[in-house]
Amino acid sequence: MRLLLVEDDARIARFVAKGLREQAYAVDVTANGDDALYEAAINSYDLVILDVMIPGRNGFEVCRELRRAGQRMPILMLTARDAVEDRIAGLDHGADDYLTKPFEFRELLARLRALLRRASPDTDALASGGDVLRLAGLRIDPAARQAMWADKEVRLSKTEFDLLELMVRNEGVVLEHSTVYQRIWGYDFGANSKNLAVYIGYLRRKLADAGAPSLIHTVRGVGYAARRP
Repeated sequence: MRLLLVEDDARIARFVAKGLREQAYAVDVTANGDDALYEAAINSYDLVILDVMIPGRNGFEVCRELRRAGQRMPILMLTARDAVEDRIAGLDHGADDYLTKPFEFRELLARLRALLRRASPDTDALASGGDVLRLAGLRIDPAARQAMWADKEVRLSKTEFDLLELMVRNEGVVLEHSTVYQRIWGYDFGANSKNLAVYIGYLRRKLADAGAPSLIHTVRGVGYAARRP
């Protein structure tokens, strides 16, 4: 696995890179946004660890540019900014997860493993050609990672697609918040996390933009369920 670490604090960069290399990850390190975009353009990375407060284009801008360029690797935002608005901003720009400094290195490793597991191809699905899922006029092809409403593609990030697939596979079932966090992110963010609500909002908006009716329903205090209109 090859990772890109974007961190301008030399001490933190050395510590994280050393720990990751000891875990058998190949790690490239850069300290500013412009260099990060250049490295991502000329190299293939399995995951990016991206600090927000970096020189040049900040982490939010780098994340947005990577997604605009079609880069689909998981992105973990790493920053000392812990306000809810900052976490939402990172996710809104295309990040897959958010870790606040200071952090335990073990937690960083756990989050990386969870993101990399989610990014790995489902070999069983690929071998069988994958099953096409349907909900009303929505069609999901897990093998092609494509979602369609009628004849219009619903363009989704990796996390958005994974979440929609999970909901549709469990049509009519109320999925608890903790269950979704474990299935999509690999761990529970906790009762106060807004991550899931943010992604549900993204899905609803993108489905509505494609012309779909309300398919994802909130069960207050419990979770969410995908249902036919």
